[in-house]
Amino acid sequence: MKPVESGHHDDEAQLQALGHKSELQRNFSLLSMLGLAFAILNSWTALSSSLGLALPSGGSTSVLWGLLTAGVCNLALAASLAEFLSAYPTAGGQYHWVAVITPKRWVPLASWITGWINVSGWIALTTSGGLLASQLISGLIALYHPEFALKAWQVWLIYVAWTLIAFVINAFLNDLLPYVNRAAFIWSIGGFAIVCIVVLSCASPNYASADFVFTEFINETGWPDGIAWLLGLLQGGFGLTGYDAVAHMIEEIPNASVEGPKIMIYCVCIGTITGFIFLMVLLFVSGGNAEAIISAGPGPLIQILYTATSSRAGATCLLMFPLICILFAETAIMTTSSRMTYAFARDGGVPFSKFFAKVHPRLGQPLNSLMLSAGLTILFGLILIGSSSAFNALISASVVALGVSYAIPVAINVCRGRKMLGPRPFVLPGPLGWAANLLGIAYTIVTTVLFLFPPELPVSSSNMNYCVVAFGIILFISTFQWFVDGRKNFTGPRSDTGLEVLEGMKSQEQDDAESRHLKVAGEELGLHMVK
Repeated sequence: MKPVESGHHDDEAQLQALGHKSELQRNFSLLSMLGLAFAILNSWTALSSSLGLALPSGGSTSVLWGLLTAGVCNLALAASLAEFLSAYPTAGGQYHWVAVITPKRWVPLASWITGWINVSGWIALTTSGGLLASQLISGLIALYHPEFALKAWQVWLIYVAWTLIAFVINAFLNDLLPYVNRAAFIWSIGGFAIVCIVVLSCASPNYASADFVFTEFINETGWPDGIAWLLGLLQGGFGLTGYDAVAHMIEEIPNASVEGPKIMIYCVCIGTITGFIFLMVLLFVSGGNAEAIISAGPGPLIQILYTATSSRAGATCLLMFPLICILFAETAIMTTSSRMTYAFARDGGVPFSKFFAKVHPRLGQPLNSLMLSAGLTILFGLILIGSSSAFNALISASVVALGVSYAIPVAINVCRGRKMLGPRPFVLPGPLGWAANLLGIAYTIVTTVLFLFPPELPVSSSNMNYCVVAFGIILFISTFQWFVDGRKNFTGPRSDTGLEVLEGMKSQEQDDAESRHLKVAGEELGLHMVK
């Protein structure tokens, strides 16, 4: 028990050194936190449920090779962020890291911008669970009743119900969240295996050709082929985004600076591998007709499951695995979103910061921040009623915002020669570190521009990518808040004195190690003399 207690005290001291008091319980083990991170990515579920993003924008080449492209680039970004997480394990994540490595004159503004982008990205990502669930449930209804079409407000009500379920789980079952996340990890991996085995066995031997699976190119967007394929990267980017969840939950993990970086990298690797395998299986059992899949009333995933099993009941049963995975994901994303908002409010970064930085004494979590996250998620969902491309807009907003928040600290560190991070357990070797940083930054720049494009041409008011509008609103609110309050009162996270304390802690650890070594050596010498 002593080593565990010692590690716990080290975590508390390290957090205090970064300027914060530990208020959250460290009850997430390595497996439960890996479960949370993987539940948020839930790559095979997110990728299969969003096939409609990539199939019209490049066909199967965009679905598979676009995922691998996004996987390599996101792994580079995750490894880059893992260095920051190892050095400064605080729930503030990116905006805290930016404050540590930015010249003092620009700390408040740089930290403010990063924090707002990250908070906005997580709230946008919180919409994804309700979006995917409402699409799948609508598709299931269309499978049994092709003549019946849900109205937009009915789809929104499904979206709201899904969001409220996730809120209730987060609000009142906080102590059970580690077990929920372990269950999510087991359910997701188990569901992945079961669905793959069942559809392959049911479809045998009528598989699509390898040419269709690996080389089929389709462009139904109206954009030039190259642009269309790059727009299809949105599916892969969406399926792999959200790995900074580990950072925002890091204050609830024992031995944070060692375990956190491992989890961040593991979840991207697992997500890319399982996603690639699952998408490849789906394409093989799809029947080989991409146009029919894209235009199917129930949606691409349900249509492929129905084609593979030749049974509506079979397709429905298999759909339960991704549908429940989406509920797990929505719960985990809302957990992380509330923790990010809480961390930023703790440093005075949002309006009414004192209110949103409160931790509920009985529930042991930032309930006010949780309510804010759920409330804004429901409001953002209203876009479903007015736009046919609402799904693309909200997914684009989350992927772009989170990607930019990942790239900002990495870019600043690169501009300052990769010399701004202190001693840490996880270090990328020199050339590998530079390569990972530069690849991640380049990927973010390209996707940030492209994912703001409308998904198809010609552009109309109904298919416009309202991601641009969402960013405009966020920019206006954050700018207004900066001039009203932030410019005067926001100084960034409390990190200056913390860095000195952290250095002292590391020196003390080295001194303790040396003294233990001398003590052991002395005891051995004494025993030798007695003999």
